[in-house]
Amino acid sequence: MKKSKIKLLYSFFIIIIIICTCFKFANNYNSSKYLITNTNFQIIVTDFKIDGNKLIIEGVGEEKIIVNYYIKTKQEKESIESKLSLGDLLEVRGKLSIPNNNTNLYAFNYRKYLLSKKIKRILKADKIKVLKHNSNIFYKIKNSFINKINKFNNKEYIYLFILGKNMLDMSIKNIYSKNGISHLFAISGMHISLITVVLNKILNIFVKNNKTRFIIIIGSLSFFIFLTDYMPSVIRASLMYIFINIKKGFNLKISNLFILFNIFILLMFLNPYYIYNLGFVFSFVISFSLICSSNVINRFKNYFGKIFITSSISFLTSIPILIYNFHEVNFISVLSNLIFVPYVSLIVFPISLLTFFLPFFNYILKYLIIFLENSSILISKINFLTYTFRHPSIFLTITYIIILFLILKRNKYYIIFLILLLIFHHNLNYFDKNTVLTVIDIGQGDSILLKLPYNKSNILIDTGGKMECSKEKWKKQRNQKSLVDNTIIPYLKAEGINKLDYLILTHGDFDHMGEAINLVNSFKVEKVIFNCGPYNDLEKELIKVLDKKKIKYYSCIRELNIDNNKLHFLQTKEYDNENDNSNVIYTELNGYKFMFMGDAGIEVEEDLIKKYNLQDIDVLKVGHHGSKTSSSEEFIDEINPKYSIISVGKNNRYGHPNKEALDNLEDSKIYRTDEDGSIMFKIKNNKLKIEACSP
Repeated sequence: MKKSKIKLLYSFFIIIIIICTCFKFANNYNSSKYLITNTNFQIIVTDFKIDGNKLIIEGVGEEKIIVNYYIKTKQEKESIESKLSLGDLLEVRGKLSIPNNNTNLYAFNYRKYLLSKKIKRILKADKIKVLKHNSNIFYKIKNSFINKINKFNNKEYIYLFILGKNMLDMSIKNIYSKNGISHLFAISGMHISLITVVLNKILNIFVKNNKTRFIIIIGSLSFFIFLTDYMPSVIRASLMYIFINIKKGFNLKISNLFILFNIFILLMFLNPYYIYNLGFVFSFVISFSLICSSNVINRFKNYFGKIFITSSISFLTSIPILIYNFHEVNFISVLSNLIFVPYVSLIVFPISLLTFFLPFFNYILKYLIIFLENSSILISKINFLTYTFRHPSIFLTITYIIILFLILKRNKYYIIFLILLLIFHHNLNYFDKNTVLTVIDIGQGDSILLKLPYNKSNILIDTGGKMECSKEKWKKQRNQKSLVDNTIIPYLKAEGINKLDYLILTHGDFDHMGEAINLVNSFKVEKVIFNCGPYNDLEKELIKVLDKKKIKYYSCIRELNIDNNKLHFLQTKEYDNENDNSNVIYTELNGYKFMFMGDAGIEVEEDLIKKYNLQDIDVLKVGHHGSKTSSSEEFIDEINPKYSIISVGKNNRYGHPNKEALDNLEDSKIYRTDEDGSIMFKIKNNKLKIEACSP
C-alpha cells in the first residue's frame, strides 16, 4: 500500500514537471529580458574566440547573449588577444537582433541551437570596453588552463578533451564525421568513466573513507562541468555516475533506466530547448539503447567483442538521428569504431590529459595524432558504404523507432525489416511522382534545383558564389568550407540526391558559378552546360577541372531533352557582355510554364519578345536579382508572370531588388530569398504548391 502511494505521488510529480516544461517551452521561445531597443549592456565574458577580424563573445548580463564585434585594426586585435579573459566585465554598445531560423529547408537552425544554450539575442557591437578584469576564482583557474593549453603544439585535442571545445580543423572534423567517429571527440560517458576511474585510483591512495572520496569526485565533476561550459552530454554522464553510485551506496532497488529517465526530465525542466542540442539527443538516445541492451553486451567477455556489439547498437540507434539531421549514413562506422574507440579512449584521450599536466608527453601525443588523422583520411576514402537518404517523413521516423525498439527487446530478426526499410528509404526518389523546383537561398546569387519525377533527372541551375571575390581570393578559398559544403550539398542530400545529371551555368559571373569547382570536386556531376560567348577566366578554370575528371561539357545549346520534358535555351545570340550572354531557359512542367532569366538585361528581353511568343508564364526567375537593368515594363506585360522569384542577398550592397523592377512586377506574386528564404514549387497531382522557408 505504501509503495503504491509513493508511485502515485511520483507519477503526479512527474506529470506536473512535464506540464511545467511544456509551458516553459511554449512561452519562452520569443521572450527575452532584453528589449530590442536596448543599446547599452554590461556583460560578463563566459567564452570568446577571434575568427579573422571578428570577435565572438558569449556572455551573461540580464541573460545569456552572443556579442559580435568586428575588429578595426591590427593593434586592437593584439590588445584584445592579450587583455581579454573569461570573467571580465564589459560595457558593450550596439544593436540587438533576434537570431534567424534556417532559410533553407532541412538546414541547420542557428536560432534553435542558440536556444539550447539559453541564448535568445545577438548583439552587434560597435564599442566594447573592459570595466573590470576577472576576480572570480573559478574563471581564474579556467583562464590559467586556457593559457597553458595555448602553449602546446597539439592544443586542439587538449582543448577538446579538457574544455570540451572542438577547435579541430574543418577538414579533419568532416573526415571524423564521415567515418562515424566524431562522437569520440565529444565528451560523454566514456570520458567521464575514465576520469572517475583515474580519480578513484589516485584518491584511494590518500583518502580511505569512501564517502569523502565520493564527495571529492562529485566536486571534481562539478568543476569539470563548469570547465566544459555545461555541455548537456557532460551533465548527463556526470549525473548518471553520481546517481548510480548513490543507488549502490544505499542499496536502492531502482533501475539505471529509471535514473536516466529522471535525469532527462530534470534537464528538460531546467532547459526545454536542450531538445535542439544534438549532443543532448545522441547522449540520451544511445544511453537508453545501451542500458536496454546491457544483458546482451555483458554476454561478451572479449573486449573487442564488447566494443563491436556496443558500437553496433549505438550505430543502429543513431540511424534515425543521422538521417534526420545529416541525410547520410556511413555503414563502415561500425568497423571503424572497432579501431578508433580503443585507440582514442585508451590512448589519445589519456595522453592528452597527461600532456596537460606533464608537457613532455606532447611529443608522444603529436605522433599519436598524426597516426589518428592519417588513418582516418585513409578510411574516409572508402565511399561505397556511404548512402544518402532523403529527409524522412514522420511516418518513416516512427517506423524506424518502432523497429529499433523491437530489436532492443532482443528480437534480433527485426534487423531484416530495418535493412528493408533502409533500402526503401534510400530509393525513395524512384517512387516520387512529383516535380519539384527549389530556389535555394544562397545569399546574393542564384542556385536553383529542378528535380524531375521518379528520379529521371536532377538539374542544378547555377551554384552561387561571392561576386566580390577577386580571382586570387577565390583560388585561395575554394578548397575551404564553402557555400557548396554548407548549403547546396546538404540540401541535395536532404532531397535524396547523390548525383546531378546536369549542372547548367547561366553565365560566368561569380555569383552564378563561383562555387562550381567546389561542387564538381565534392559531388558527382554528369554533365555541365555553359552559355554562349567566349569563356572567361572562371569558366576556363572550371574546364580544367572538368577535363581532369572527364566530365562532359557543352556550350550554347538550344534544347535539352529529358524523357518527356524539354528545356529550351532561348538565348543563343552573342552580346558584348557576360550578363546578356546568360542562358535564358524556358520549360513546361505538367502544363506549368517556367522561365529562368539568369542576369539577362533589357536588350535581351526585347529580342526575346520579337523572337518568341512568351505569354502567361507561371513562374519567372527574375533577371539580374531584380536590378533596374532587367524586368522592363514591356517585357513583364508581355510574359505576364503569375509568380516572380527574386534571388537576392539580405541588405546587399547593390540595392537589389530595384523599386522600378518591383513596380513592374506588382501584378504577380513576388517571392524574395532575402525575405522568404528558399522557395519550393512542387507540382503534386497536377496542382502547383508553394512552400517558403522564412527566416
